[in-house]
Amino acid sequence: MNKKIVIIGGTACGPKAAARARRCDQQAQITIVEQGENLSVATCGLPYYVSGVIDSRQELLTRGPDFFKEVMNIDVLTQTRALAIDRKARRVEILNLGTNRTSTIDYDKLVLATGSTPTVPDLKGKNLEGVFTLSKIEEAQAIRSLVSPRRIKKAVIIGAGLIGLEMAEALTSQRLEVSVVEALDRVLPALLDFESAAYLEKHLREKRVNLLLGQRVTGFEGDDKGWVDKVITEKAELETSLVLLAIGVQPNTGLAKDAGLEIGTTGGIAVNQHLQTSDPDIYAGGDCVENVNLVTGQKILAPLGSTANKHGRVIGTNVTGGDESFPGVLGTSIAKVFDYNVGRVGLSQWQAEKAGYDVVTSLVPGYEYATYYPNGKEIMVKLVAERANGKLLGGQVVGPGDTAKRIDVLATALSFGATVDDLANIDLAYAPPYNSALDPLHNAANVIRNKQSGYARALTPVEVENKLKSGDDFILLDVRSPGEWEAYRIEAHQSRLLPLRELRRKLDELPKDAEIVIFCQTSVRAYQAQRILDGAGFKDVKFMDGSIAAWPYELSTERKAPPPF
Repeated sequence: MNKKIVIIGGTACGPKAAARARRCDQQAQITIVEQGENLSVATCGLPYYVSGVIDSRQELLTRGPDFFKEVMNIDVLTQTRALAIDRKARRVEILNLGTNRTSTIDYDKLVLATGSTPTVPDLKGKNLEGVFTLSKIEEAQAIRSLVSPRRIKKAVIIGAGLIGLEMAEALTSQRLEVSVVEALDRVLPALLDFESAAYLEKHLREKRVNLLLGQRVTGFEGDDKGWVDKVITEKAELETSLVLLAIGVQPNTGLAKDAGLEIGTTGGIAVNQHLQTSDPDIYAGGDCVENVNLVTGQKILAPLGSTANKHGRVIGTNVTGGDESFPGVLGTSIAKVFDYNVGRVGLSQWQAEKAGYDVVTSLVPGYEYATYYPNGKEIMVKLVAERANGKLLGGQVVGPGDTAKRIDVLATALSFGATVDDLANIDLAYAPPYNSALDPLHNAANVIRNKQSGYARALTPVEVENKLKSGDDFILLDVRSPGEWEAYRIEAHQSRLLPLRELRRKLDELPKDAEIVIFCQTSVRAYQAQRILDGAGFKDVKFMDGSIAAWPYELSTERKAPPPF
């Protein structure tokens, strides 16, 4: 008898599981149940549809029901909602949303690919017209119909995550005044540490995005026609004609809960390495399940299309008799935010410290390829490693240059448990149009190795700023050139200028018992200066990680002479 495989959900994981199952078993009876009108919608492309980069919504519909039937011999029931699972009878009750008629469909193997739903906070005015989420092509179409004809002028985005920032670019490109409200103190708070986020925030402000960080939304107000016209936060009132809620998603687990399947501590459906639920005949994948973090071994949610497609392939193999495992995820993410490319993989510093790791980090500004080759663009790399053994825990790469290949290198390294020693010596391709002789990743790994060996001692920009605010008695030594000092500098009474080229012959001008923190443009000269002072017998010398290129605070451009020692 032909095996009956029923798949609930038709966006990413479901169609992938169906296609893989068909390739593995040409006789199986495969059915996809999808409550929407469309199948295999490329939802990651929705911001680009709103902006007009993707012109037609049809381009986001990668495979339709006809393709699955004619090419794959897979039945597709669109506009059909799964209501309940009878595990004992191996049967699913379904509702045809067009006819409002219920029926049942039997299964031997069942796949739950029910996805996730955008989080909507319980706030006054949340149901006003003009308050949107973005997870469906219909929502993108409704937003585009407002912004493309220039019918509105202002928009407020709640949440500075990936969708929020991608939509900030999309709406700004349509000439809207865009404000982004984030409850935490930085953009992309689930992905980036403060320094990386601040580096990106400067670019967002240059693009005239109004950032309201560390503020919670308390409600929305509307006009006499029921259309939103104001967002109320703890500190401000923002006029608007459109609100986008982009504060995250929740896994759709209602069907699984009602069927008595185990739900994990994260709120996602619990699955084993074969993506089986607590019922061995029911599999689950995509946004609705919890995953294993490959660094910590802990359970996490990872609502990404890339993960969903990997899940689908594993499930399609296993429901047809195969034995494939899914090891877990690193949370690898990347996004285009205006002219910057923003990527992360593994753990951020704050996540690693929260998980109990003793960490060492590096913050290294650089260029995407050789500095002497024209038109190279900047990137900034942050690495996080375990202090004792140098094992890589995570990385972030931000800037207008090529971050994607660095994130992919780090994802590969983390997957195989690499250390900073491994990364420093990995044989990456080099030619001036593509890279420098030492990639920024090599440099970032070597900074950590120098710290481990005791050659390098550093403070982060945040730590330096805290010392300045506290009025600490130390010398903040700028070893750049006088011209760089005049162009911009850190304005503080502790600041002094002593160019690196003059340092050796002017050592007597520096007090040997003083605490000295050195910086330059990218920390290369600052580290060299630290080693010079170490060799001259200075006892308390450090450099600032990332130096001015990574400095997230205000810089002075007022022309004035450096203060004397």
